[in-house]
Amino acid sequence: MNDASKPAKEVPDELQRRLGVPDAVMMGLGSMIGAGIFASLAPAARAAGSGLLVGLALAAVVAYCNATSSARLAALYPASGGTYIYGRERLGEFWGYLAGWAFVVGKTASCAAMALTVGSYIWPGQAHAVAVAAVVALTAVNYAGVHKSALLTRVIVAVVLAVLAAVVVASLTSGASDMAGLDIGADATADGVLQAAGLLFFAFAGYARIATLGEEVRDPGRTIPRAIPIALGIALVVYTLVAASVLLVLGPDRLAAAGAPLTEAARAAGADWLVPVVRVGAAVAALGSLLALILGVSRTTLAMARDRHLPHALAAVHPKFKVPHRAELLVGAIVALAATTTDVRGAIGFSSFGVLAYYAIANASAWTLTPTEGRPARIIPVIGLAGCLVLAFALPLPSVITGAAVLLAGAAAYRTRRMLAGPTR
Repeated sequence: MNDASKPAKEVPDELQRRLGVPDAVMMGLGSMIGAGIFASLAPAARAAGSGLLVGLALAAVVAYCNATSSARLAALYPASGGTYIYGRERLGEFWGYLAGWAFVVGKTASCAAMALTVGSYIWPGQAHAVAVAAVVALTAVNYAGVHKSALLTRVIVAVVLAVLAAVVVASLTSGASDMAGLDIGADATADGVLQAAGLLFFAFAGYARIATLGEEVRDPGRTIPRAIPIALGIALVVYTLVAASVLLVLGPDRLAAAGAPLTEAARAAGADWLVPVVRVGAAVAALGSLLALILGVSRTTLAMARDRHLPHALAAVHPKFKVPHRAELLVGAIVALAATTTDVRGAIGFSSFGVLAYYAIANASAWTLTPTEGRPARIIPVIGLAGCLVLAFALPLPSVITGAAVLLAGAAAYRTRRMLAGPTR
C-alpha cells in the first residue's frame, strides 16, 4: 500500500473550486432523483412483488454505508476521480485502476440508458436520434463549465420533485388507494427482494458524483461529508413516498406489469391531467441524470489519464472553462455512439454490476482509514462491502456474466500494460 497517511499529491492542472454545499447536494440529487425512479419500480416489483419496500430499505442501507465510506475518503482525498483515487492510495494502484475501470465503463452504459429514456419519453418513434441530440447538448453544457451544470441541475431537480410530489398527492388522496398493496405477502422471496434491492440501488448511486467532483468543491473536507448524506437522505424520503403511493394505487401485480409505472399510477388515481406532466417530468429527470453522469465519467477519465491508465492527452484542462474538455468530448462521443445501438435493460443491468463493484472497493478502502484520518465505525465499511457483493451477484445472470467479463478484461489489460511498460507511478 502507498503512503496512506498523505493526501493525493497535487497535479499541475487543477480544476477550479466553485461548488458549495447546496450545489454539491443538487449535483447528487440530480443523479439520484432522475430517471431511475420512473423506470426501476416496475422491474423491482417483478422481482420482489409486495416486498418492494423491503428491497428499497436494503438498497438504502447499502447506499448509506457506501455514502459514509465515500464521504470520509473524499474529505481526505479531495481530487477528481472518486474511488479511483481512494483505491489507488489505500489499496494499491491495481485496485484504484479497477474501480476507475468499473466506473467509467459502467456509467458510460448508464449514460446511454438515460439518453434513450429521454428519447422514449420525448419522441418514442425516434428515441435513438433524440438520445444522440441530448448527449450532444449536455456535453456542450458541461464543456462550458461545471458552474453552469450546477445551475441547470438545480432547475431540473426542482421540476422533477414537483412532478413526483404531484403523483404522491394524487395517489394518496385517491379513492383507489388500498393498504393491501403495502402488505408483504407470499410472493416476496428472499432472492426476489435482493434482486429488487440491486435494481433499486441503481437509482441511489448518484451521490458518487459529489465525490468525483472533489477537486471542484470549496472546502472539500467539510462540504463533501455534509453534502453526501444530505443528498442521500432527501432521495430516500422521496423514493419511499413515491414507491409506497404507487403500490397503494396499483398493487404489486399491476405495478410489475406497468411499462410506465408513474403514468399508470396517475391514471389509476383518476388524475388523467397529470399523465402528460409525468411524461415531461420523466424526460427532464433523465436529462438531469445524463448531465451529472457525463460530468462524473469525464472526471474519472481525467484522473485515470493523469496516471496514464488512459491516454495522457485526456488529462488536459481547458485554459478558459477550467474543465477536462478532451475527456468530456471523448465521453460524449462514446455515449452518443452507444445510444444508437444500446438496449436500455441490458445497459442498466451492466451498469448496476459495475457500480456495485466500484463501491465495494470504496468500502474496502475506507476499512484501512485510521482514527486520525476520520475512519467511520468499523461496521460501516463491512456492511457496505458485503452488501455490494451480495447485491451484485443477486442481479439477473446475464448482467452478472457480462459485468464480470468486462471487469476481468480490464484487469487483463492492466496486467498486460504493466508487463509491457512497467509501473506507471
